[in-house]
Amino acid sequence: MSMTTTTLTYHARRLPWPSRLCDYLELTKPKIAALELVTVAVAAFVAGWVPSNPWVLVHALAGTALIAASASALNQWLERDTDALMQRTAQRPLPAGRLSTWEVAVFSSVSVVAGVVYLALATNSLTALLGLVTWMIYVLVYTPLKSRTTLNTPVGAVAGAIPILMGWTAGGAPLDLRALVLFSIVFLWQFPHFMAIAWIYRRQYAQASLVMSPVVDPSGRSTGRQAVWLAAVLVPVTLLPALIEPPVGVGYFLAASVFGLVQLYCAAAFRRQMDEASARRLMRVSIVYLPALLVVLLASPLV
Repeated sequence: MSMTTTTLTYHARRLPWPSRLCDYLELTKPKIAALELVTVAVAAFVAGWVPSNPWVLVHALAGTALIAASASALNQWLERDTDALMQRTAQRPLPAGRLSTWEVAVFSSVSVVAGVVYLALATNSLTALLGLVTWMIYVLVYTPLKSRTTLNTPVGAVAGAIPILMGWTAGGAPLDLRALVLFSIVFLWQFPHFMAIAWIYRRQYAQASLVMSPVVDPSGRSTGRQAVWLAAVLVPVTLLPALIEPPVGVGYFLAASVFGLVQLYCAAAFRRQMDEASARRLMRVSIVYLPALLVVLLASPLV
């Protein structure tokens, strides 16, 4: 499907400052940013450096928040025309005309520079580099790919998982097998979660000419297959923290098993039914799944 609309012009209406501040907050996609910050904090505690460097965690969270805000804002700047074509995004600040393009561009530019410099000065250069790489993948690779190929999904999942490595390295901990396992958990989790979302909004994605799995394959077979297989792979991967040194407690092993099997059951139901109800059930379960898993990981004593 080709896009036949002309490029829209965005001139912000003059609104009261409280409303404009809310619009700037919406630019940052706060729910997504909050989950990224949770992964940063969890990685920092699992890496074990927080007790000796508590203020470094604060700095890591602040710098990551700035970079995440910039990436989300510039993503919306680049997608302002397609956002205007979809009901779920048409009321975002840019397509709705509440912020102008230059305001968003300045906000994004200042945020990413401030975030990278802040991380370099307050944590270390590796964490700052990881932040910059995350921003570049999300803005310069993932966003353009959304209108070209379904490979945008794994690319976006890489960008979504790198912040957990930032939390790991911010206090000076070296990247090791445990860090790779945490990265893999966050990376794999995004597939069943996003496949459910993509199915729910498949018609809007098609209308905006965004190349998602259910747009390319309207039958949903590919979408359901990816949700099931990657939810299945996620189960043994989440058990690895209980098996590698230093291991976490048996409570985590049991909880991770239950959480993973529940999500896998929902993914299988989605694959079998391919309707909006099963997709929304999988989406809700996946939203609860990752934070719950990370909380249990933190709460599990070392043995």
